[in-house]
Amino acid sequence: MRYFTLTENVLNQTFVAERPNQVYMADITYIPTDEGWVYLASLMDLYSRKIVGWRADARMTKELCIAALEQAFKRQSPVGSVLHHSDRGSQYASHDYQNKMQEYDMVGSMSRKGNCFDNACIESFHSIIKRELVYLEKFKTRKQAIQRIFEYIEIWYNRERVHASIDFLSPAEYERRYFHTQQVKAS
Repeated sequence: MRYFTLTENVLNQTFVAERPNQVYMADITYIPTDEGWVYLASLMDLYSRKIVGWRADARMTKELCIAALEQAFKRQSPVGSVLHHSDRGSQYASHDYQNKMQEYDMVGSMSRKGNCFDNACIESFHSIIKRELVYLEKFKTRKQAIQRIFEYIEIWYNRERVHASIDFLSPAEYERRYFHTQQVKAS
């Protein structure tokens, strides 16, 4: 009986997408609190650099990652197939996670063994959230950390923080402009 599925590196460090919901990058990081670790599972849309799904909890489980994936799918409602790239972690390779990806019509792609550069964009986000939030605050409780992560991602990062890689716009604005342009072309 197999419990894990590993896929090829389809993305192959092609860190460019032509439209929203074409490529999602997924990863997990950890954040210290006085109560212990908080694990943050994040999904980034490669086109806009928007964090489309995330969950944080005291345990690093496949359920944590599935909850982030479900949030991304419900929020974005992608039309057509999405390339989903992650590292080779057991959470992403689990049959439950892979089945959820299949249900959502996502094509799997996984980094090569031991190669963090294959997942560089989401790794970069985790580095940024640590530099701009985690290393600047000391969290007494997990609940406090999760609340601040929510504020950072949903209020600051996605809506306000500008990115050089997307014309110095916020992820939400970059995505909005794409859809506005598509509406204009259609009319």
